[in-house]
Amino acid sequence: MSAEYATFGLAPATRAGGLLADGDYQVHRDFVDFVVDGRPLLFRLSDLDAVSPLASDVPPSLFTAQVQGLLLETEAPLPAGRYIVYGCPECEDLACGAVTAVIERDGEDFIWRDFAWQTGEHADLELNGYHGLGPFRFRGTEYRTALASLLDGDVPGARRRVLLIGARVALLARLAAALRTIGVGADIAHDADGVPADELRGYGAVVFGRSVSAGERDAVRRAFAGAGVDVPCVDGFAPVVPLLVAQTEQALERGPRDRRRLTELTAAGDAAELEVTSSCRVRLTAYRIDRLSRTHTRDLFDGVLEPGRHRVPLDGRAVKGEAYLVARTGGTVLVTEVAR
Repeated sequence: MSAEYATFGLAPATRAGGLLADGDYQVHRDFVDFVVDGRPLLFRLSDLDAVSPLASDVPPSLFTAQVQGLLLETEAPLPAGRYIVYGCPECEDLACGAVTAVIERDGEDFIWRDFAWQTGEHADLELNGYHGLGPFRFRGTEYRTALASLLDGDVPGARRRVLLIGARVALLARLAAALRTIGVGADIAHDADGVPADELRGYGAVVFGRSVSAGERDAVRRAFAGAGVDVPCVDGFAPVVPLLVAQTEQALERGPRDRRRLTELTAAGDAAELEVTSSCRVRLTAYRIDRLSRTHTRDLFDGVLEPGRHRVPLDGRAVKGEAYLVARTGGTVLVTEVAR
């Protein structure tokens, strides 16, 4: 088959979870993404909230089976030699829809072709095919080396636990429960003194409550540094659980900046500015704290943005006083305070 050569690689990626303004939630998923010609393949699929079958939270036997399938060491799971490339991040059920492709050998090369959106046993290429995507021809040595490294235990590990530091136990308990709901483990402590280094290395982020002093925060940072861990630390903006969950998800982002769909969020006065690297759906939510310490939530924008910088007008009533914005795509969450 005629197809131009493309480079093949793998990279850690995150499908950010979170509590949504309508009361629903989406699950946090860490996975290994496919990188074609230096760019995540998922970014070529506009407005798709999905994960690859190489997810870090699947059983080791299933993970191995997925890798062996991509290496064509086992039979294709779908008719006509089709494999699932991206699936539903919530349930992984084909009925929810999945991106599939034919994967085949041509001599030493591997070819991915005929990408399609599939919800049943058979794909309708004419109706649901991604006609501008592929085919991709990968050199066998590069392809096998990348995937075989996963079988050798070289899986980009995900530290999916966070340490919550603070004195307001009730708030931290609600935050821990919310994080566990979306699939992120959370432990609560007053400090990190005496915690074994191996245990500290299991945390992917630290979240400080507002009541934690600067000295106490420095002591926690020193404890992690002594364990050889460079862990992101979150200073909680406000005692609002959905907002703190969003800040935690931002800290847990694993992909490098140049492989994120949403790379910048600022807000001042009557507008917010966002920067996206590929076409994607962005949801913008405002959290406002009034004079009586009550929280008000408002969805401000929900739509597909093309690559580049965008200016989104803000409703002055939604961001009056102490206010914060959360911008969310399938893979990235950014949080910012509305500047005055």
